[in-house]
Amino acid sequence: MAPPKSVRSISQQAFDELVKENIEDLGMDSTEALEDAIQTLTLQGVDLSGIVTSILGSGEENPVIQSLEKLKELDRDWKQGGGDETDVKEIIEWLDKLNDACNVDGSGNAAIATKNGAIKLVCSICGKLGSEGLVSALKTLVSLLHDLQSTEIFRETNGPKMVMNILNNRKENLSILNSGFAVVSAAATGNEVLKEAFMNLKIDELILQCLREFSRGSIPCLYDAVRVLLTSDDNRVVASEVYGYARRFAKIGIVEALVDSLHDGIKAPSLVSASVALKAIAVNDDICRAVAENGGIDAILRCIDDSSEQGEKVVAITCCSLLSK
Repeated sequence: MAPPKSVRSISQQAFDELVKENIEDLGMDSTEALEDAIQTLTLQGVDLSGIVTSILGSGEENPVIQSLEKLKELDRDWKQGGGDETDVKEIIEWLDKLNDACNVDGSGNAAIATKNGAIKLVCSICGKLGSEGLVSALKTLVSLLHDLQSTEIFRETNGPKMVMNILNNRKENLSILNSGFAVVSAAATGNEVLKEAFMNLKIDELILQCLREFSRGSIPCLYDAVRVLLTSDDNRVVASEVYGYARRFAKIGIVEALVDSLHDGIKAPSLVSASVALKAIAVNDDICRAVAENGGIDAILRCIDDSSEQGEKVVAITCCSLLSK
């Protein structure tokens, strides 16, 4: 891997002090002081991601910082004396608020949350919650895993093992399984080390088990996890291992399980997702032959015919792409 490019950074406290100096020493109003600080630091090449750079009204508090402070307090109280049902409901409430804030387009709130310890905190909370709050915690984790820095923090926090423990121990809850696989997708996107970590934890075997045990389409994020795990998208890596992972997926029987989804036809909720996942696995002639031997070509052609008759353009494009592969 290539060494990471060094970037100048600044703490929230130092940024706030600079704005304060502009107001007190230079007589600027708050808006002017903030704009000057941002412009000055940007020209100096300072990375401002994760810094609160907005002006709030009197008495207002940044929703990300407010949510994190409350969650830290609840997590700390839980460690000291054990949580009860009221604490769980409050944790869920604040997790949902944090998730909503991080999903505001263009807000930079996910970066602010990451810089203020959100990933480690939410991972800690995941380890304490029962089924009731895990979906909220996992959804929040997905919104936090937005770039390489955040996924590396997730890795350093032993996030892959935590998520795999949840997936292996909560198979009876489809919502938890779906949210857990969404975390896998978010974490492994653009991060070869995390792909390897999940594969070392035998996520391929878990995926096959879920495909066999649950009705097709009941865990939509599972298919996206397959695609992400088998996509070479980490610019730090010269030679990716994803093709070896694809062969591993094929060897244990996932090809057959995915082809079964194609046989359900155009109305199957998992058709597009299964086709994309199957395309990611089909990396050599042997795997493509296995698709054909299990009736995959015939199933794809039927889906293409049906999609043209019913005007299902997305299905048609996806199936044609798979057929081409």
